[in-house]
Amino acid sequence: MKLARLAAALCALALATAVQAAPIIIKVSHVVAEKTPKGQAALKFKELAEKKLPGKVEVQVFPNSQLFGDGKEMEALQLGDVQIIAPSLSKFDRYTKKLQLFDLPFLFDNIEAVDRFQHSKEGVALLDIMKPKGIKGLAYWHNGMKQMSTNRDRLRLPEDVKGLKFRIQQSDVLEAQFRALGANPQKMAFSEVYQALQTGVVDGQENTWSNIYSQKFYEVQKSIAETNHGIVDYMVITNAKWWDSLPPDIRKGLQEAMDEATAYGNKFSFDIDQKDRKLVADSGKTKIQALTKDDIAKWRKAMEPVWKKFEPDIGKDLIAAAQKANR
Repeated sequence: MKLARLAAALCALALATAVQAAPIIIKVSHVVAEKTPKGQAALKFKELAEKKLPGKVEVQVFPNSQLFGDGKEMEALQLGDVQIIAPSLSKFDRYTKKLQLFDLPFLFDNIEAVDRFQHSKEGVALLDIMKPKGIKGLAYWHNGMKQMSTNRDRLRLPEDVKGLKFRIQQSDVLEAQFRALGANPQKMAFSEVYQALQTGVVDGQENTWSNIYSQKFYEVQKSIAETNHGIVDYMVITNAKWWDSLPPDIRKGLQEAMDEATAYGNKFSFDIDQKDRKLVADSGKTKIQALTKDDIAKWRKAMEPVWKKFEPDIGKDLIAAAQKANR
């Protein structure tokens, strides 16, 4: 009888040890290709997390909507079917109006200013603003500053886009931005943009240099104005309950890996944006129009109503904190 009990105890101990030794599976899902800044940052996170926490975690990265597309990934995160995703900042307005800050036109002078704000006390605090909704922010990932393009020969001043149809992301701020310019915003999935530009369903769009080049938008647009009027960035998020349930050493290692992957991915984003701008310019298929300070002042003036409309929801103090990042 004693031997049977001893055997059972040893069996239970072996089972408990095996369970304890099994690595925590962390599924990272995103909707773009691996060669993109987001894709590269996700792969770097996997590499670093598994290096810092050997045998304790296994990070599985699923690019190109292999697990979940844009419309399903938030629900999947909250259900625990995936642990980490990185949606565009424009997609959080149903959870908090504060993050509409990042869609305000001409808020940041350049990507360095964006970075300074995101590392500021106010920027870091926004990572936790959705915790009551079960969403914990881990980092901001860059894609780049937005430029504006059209199928017209001239694109220098706000009146040059009046009456034109522009593709936008699902965002109330971006819709208001183009209405303030007298243009007609059209909400449309990213995958449909090239064909819509090619066939004239829409006349123009706004995007980063890397997206303009990789998606070949420059081939079906006559003019690109170097406006730098907004950003395309992502917030890396996780299920807050799952995150808080992790052992402290695992959380610490994962956050360190995320911070290092973010620095890597954001540098990659900057480098590829500069490279792709040159490739677009060298293609000879479109005209890049540089804007003077006076030109930019006119664009800013035209978009002032957007700031006034969304300031109550975003908060005057938060907007002021973001503006301080411009040096």
